[in-house]
Amino acid sequence: MKAINHFEYPPDLQEVFKKAKRLEWISIGYLISTAFLVFMTMGNSQAMKTAWFEDLLSLTPAVSFLIASRVFHKAPNKDFPYGYHRVVSIAYLCSAVALFAVGAFLIFDSSMTLIKQEHPTIGIKVIFGHEIWLGYLMMAVMVYGTVPAIILGRMKLPLAKKLHEKNLFTDAAMNKADWMTAAAAILGIAGIGMGWWWADSAAAIIISLDIIKDGYTNLKQAVFDLMDERPKKVEDQEDDPLLQKVNALIEKQPWVKEHAFRMREEGHVYLGEGFVVPTDAEDLVPRIEKLAQEVEDLHWRIQEFVIMPVRTIPEQQ
Repeated sequence: MKAINHFEYPPDLQEVFKKAKRLEWISIGYLISTAFLVFMTMGNSQAMKTAWFEDLLSLTPAVSFLIASRVFHKAPNKDFPYGYHRVVSIAYLCSAVALFAVGAFLIFDSSMTLIKQEHPTIGIKVIFGHEIWLGYLMMAVMVYGTVPAIILGRMKLPLAKKLHEKNLFTDAAMNKADWMTAAAAILGIAGIGMGWWWADSAAAIIISLDIIKDGYTNLKQAVFDLMDERPKKVEDQEDDPLLQKVNALIEKQPWVKEHAFRMREEGHVYLGEGFVVPTDAEDLVPRIEKLAQEVEDLHWRIQEFVIMPVRTIPEQQ
């Protein structure tokens, strides 16, 4: 029986992976500091409360990524003959569930505040003997919680694509989109200052809608991954072009009359099976072994591809 490889990334991507981990540790430290500052200045602003929840929520993908990175490289064993690659998909699911659930809660909470017509107020804070409207501090904290996040998000996106890391991509997308949260919160705070009591809750609902949209999109894809859907690209959930390359490689074999294949994602890597109708049985085993190796050599993500000779290919739905 062929042993399943337990490596997760080839040597040329090891440094990329280490950089991704460093960025996630930086993100965790930064998000904790942001959440602390938002908590200290949020008062009874619904928009700030929602932004604080989002900051705490933003920790989930980073923490999940770092936990998964300590597990997925373990070698296969008797209990886990395929290895621990799928822990990456589980981490992705955890992030998506947290994102969706908190988004749903925040929409409910903000809507109830709007329905009850609760009028939030923003007080005055004395700093070094000077009275300062707390709204200015809130706005400053929102700016602090935005600019570094956007930079971190832009740094993570290319790494996520290279590593085929959906959890990291989700985190990067959240970081990159943080300016929407900050802009909505700043408008809500300014609205309170202008006497528009409803502006704060309206801004919170806008932030929540963005959270739940991201949550739904990622939750759906995380579930599909665990259901062994065809491999998808990280950035747009379209079919991975590798599937076309595999099909073209098998199709051009002169000894293959008909063929079909299927592949599934196991975290960062792909496992697949091919079914071929050979033209003849001459040197069939060496041919099959050679073709399987050629498929696996197409890309590091194709970790195992098994080929089975069959008499006929059943019609596919």
